[in-house]
Order: sequence, then structure tokens, then C-alpha cells
Amino acid sequence: MPIYHKLGDFPQKRHVQFEKPDGGLYYEQLFGTEGFHGHSSLLYHVHRPTQVKEILNSYSVEPKIAIGKNIKSLLLKGFELLPENDFLESRKPMLVNKDCTIGLAAPKESLRSYFYKNADADEMIFIHKGSGTLRTMMGNIPFEYGDYLIIPRGMIYQIDFDTTENRLFYVESFAPFYTPKRYKNESGQHLEHAPFCERDFKLPIALETHDEKGDFLIKIKKEGMMHEVVYATHPFDVIGWDGYNFPYGFSIHNFEPITGRVHQPPPVHQTFETATFVVCSFVPRLYDYHPKAIPAPYNHSNIDSDEVLYYVDGDFMSRNNIEQGHITLHPKGIPHGPAPGAMERSIGQTITQELAVMVDTFRPLMVTEEAMGLDDGQYYKSWVEAP
Repeated sequence: MPIYHKLGDFPQKRHVQFEKPDGGLYYEQLFGTEGFHGHSSLLYHVHRPTQVKEILNSYSVEPKIAIGKNIKSLLLKGFELLPENDFLESRKPMLVNKDCTIGLAAPKESLRSYFYKNADADEMIFIHKGSGTLRTMMGNIPFEYGDYLIIPRGMIYQIDFDTTENRLFYVESFAPFYTPKRYKNESGQHLEHAPFCERDFKLPIALETHDEKGDFLIKIKKEGMMHEVVYATHPFDVIGWDGYNFPYGFSIHNFEPITGRVHQPPPVHQTFETATFVVCSFVPRLYDYHPKAIPAPYNHSNIDSDEVLYYVDGDFMSRNNIEQGHITLHPKGIPHGPAPGAMERSIGQTITQELAVMVDTFRPLMVTEEAMGLDDGQYYKSWVEAP
């Protein structure tokens, strides 16, 4: 996260004694990224954060690949994914490569019976349906429809849902999420032309500090395995922290679109970036206003990246027969563009109400068995004009 934030109590200087009111010391922990080079925070725990009592089980959660080297455009009917009670069991990987996992989830119940930590990847969870609270060791973040939740790797968290009908689109990234460099100055402040700014971020609030000993189950995902680890103290025992590495939220509804006289390329929609892929937000906006403008996107070659679009709401003007929760994959190697009739249909239109999330990966994506269960089987032929 490119801004400084703090919660709770901590000493004025780093790496010095921080005494408890009733005697003894709090325990300092560096929570950092990319070794000691990236963003970091300093956390102060009531108990040592290192107390592992037992490792109960370890089992594989690696995605099962159906197509390893894919050339076919796909349409996945995401809302056909059946809901499940458990948060982790409901998460189904759809598309994967060495850099990320893109998936869907439809959990019906809050995550309260255990804690979760992804030791390998930062997580981006997009809230399509549902609301609630992300509860973490660094504070809580209320969320609602349209929110992105960015959860750094190593973060211990639980999640509360207000309803049983929840639909999530998520990306696990093996490189950290950042906001785009071109939106920021040298010190990291968002510039005047950026489509959002620091005021739009949902920062952690309501720090929970539990002084409890016992058996606390944490499920830790690491290298395609899930490890069930028992901690001796409650993971949410942080009395205070400060720094730059923490979970945060951002609403897609706060993304201010950049428009022009002629059609703008996808980078104007960019919201997040990593070293290996980008995330873009397509939001309601005015169409291009040149008198001869064609609002629909031009055909373009997928030379360098696979394109994934997750359709959230509204009428996506460049496609036909798209519904909420659909995912399209346009793989590198085959050009793609508007569906037949979409270009002509867009001429003269002045506004779009579409809402979608796009992920462009620089490495090709493999298709999982879970994804094939949602595939419509015909999408790759959708550009063929009727005789």
C-alpha cells in the first residue's frame, strides 16, 4: 500500500522496549514484503507470534488442470458455480499460471471456525454479491458490493458475511499488488490526473486485540498445500502497528473513468498492477465524442497477454449474450474484438452502464477442471458471421 497508516499503540522509536501496563514487554514483528526492500509494517503483539503447538494435517489444494496449453476463447458461466458453506472450500480456481490464480467463490457462511493465511500470494477479492467485514490481525474493513479487498501475503484473517448469498471473484498473485506507477509521483502520492486517490481507499479500522491462550486453528496455504496449524495464542493480539504493508479496500464505484474524443485503450481503465499482470475496472462512463467516433473497441491482437473479463453488471457493449458473473478468456495467439453487430450498434450511443473487472496476464493461462464445468463450449465461435 503506497500510503502510511497506523492503528493502536506503539513506541515512538522502532526496535526498542515497549512495556505492558502490568509489566513485561510487547513483542515486535516486522511484517514486510520482498525481503527487507518492499513495503513493511511493524506490529506489536501481546504474545509471541511464533508459538506453534501442533501441525495437524497437510493436504494438496493444487488446481487440477484440464487444458495446459490453451488457444480457445472461453466463456464461463460463473453464477452456475454452486454455493458451499465453507469459505475456503467454496473457492474454485478457474485459470492459473506460474504468476497467479484466478477464481470464483460462493461462500454461504462466515469464516469463524478457523483463521486463514495465504503464505504464497497476495489476494485480491472482488465483492460481486454480499457485504460484511474482513477481520484481520491488523484491523477490520467493512465491505460491500463493488469493493476490491487487497490482502497482503502472510496476513491472518477471517471474514464475516451479512447474508448467505455471496459471490466473489478473486485473484491470488505471487507478486505484490500496487496501484499503477504512472498515477503517482516519486514519493508515491497519487497525481491529479489519476482516476482515484488516497481518499478512496478503505483502510483498516477497529483493531481487535485478544489476550487469549488456547488452541487456535490457522489454515496456511503454501506451495499448493494447505497446512492446519495450531497456535498457542489468539492470532488477533496486536496492540498497535504502523507502516505501509496492510490490507485495504477500494470500491470500483470510486474509479473515475478517463474518456476521450476517440476510443481509449484498455490501460486507461487500469486499477492495480503487479510485475506479471494488470487489473482494470470498466465502469459507467460517457462514450467517445468525436463526430465519427466508434465507441466499441477496435479489434486487437493478443500478442503479449491473455485477457480475462469478469462481467459484473450492466450491458457490456462489445459483446452479445453476456450476463452477470460470466467470465471470458481471450488467449494470446488469436485476435479478438467486438462481437458481430456490436461495432455498428455502438455508433451514436453516448453512454455505457457496464461494470466489469479485467485481468491481463503476461504469461498464458491454463484452464482448470472446475472451469470446464462452467464452459459454454461455443464462445470461441461467436465472432463467425451468420451466412
